[in-house]
Amino acid sequence: MPAKSKNVLTKEEQTNLLATLQTRFAKNIHLHKGILWANVLKKLLSNTQALWAIQQMEITGGEPDVVEYDSKANTYCYVDCAAESPAGRRSCCYDMEGLQSRKEHAPKTNAVDMAAAMGVQLLTEQQYRALQQLGSFDTKTSSWLLTPPNIRKLGGSIFGDCRYDTVFIYHNGAQSYYGGRGFRGCVYV
Repeated sequence: MPAKSKNVLTKEEQTNLLATLQTRFAKNIHLHKGILWANVLKKLLSNTQALWAIQQMEITGGEPDVVEYDSKANTYCYVDCAAESPAGRRSCCYDMEGLQSRKEHAPKTNAVDMAAAMGVQLLTEQQYRALQQLGSFDTKTSSWLLTPPNIRKLGGSIFGDCRYDTVFIYHNGAQSYYGGRGFRGCVYV
């Protein structure tokens, strides 16, 4: 049996993931009105790196689904659509600098590096707000968001959640972490 290539799914993993994604797609039509599964499938099958990244989202509890189609770029955007911040990505600082600045009780990882290792991008504030228009997310948890450089330069980072039927974007030191804070990612296919 040949060695498995890094960041490539086996045929069985691909088949299982595509079945999961198709079932979720059909169940959550409200997330992607007007988008056809056949078109999404065609794009997924032509992009093994994106498929691998989506598998990482799935493994860590993100429940990825299509939320947008960009007709200019001809790309579909997969986003973590789990009701709460993905369980396999919680209790992390914002980035490595924040992690290294902790004096004690440092978590094992950080959101920026974990996202990069998974092949996903952290959601921006704009993407997070758009996701919240599609349903109620992070009503008990919160999610780190891609922090603008001017805020990060000053030691801060941003995160979002939804409380009282309102989306809130907050700030925290990049070194902070909480059991209920993770991050949501996106992948373009």
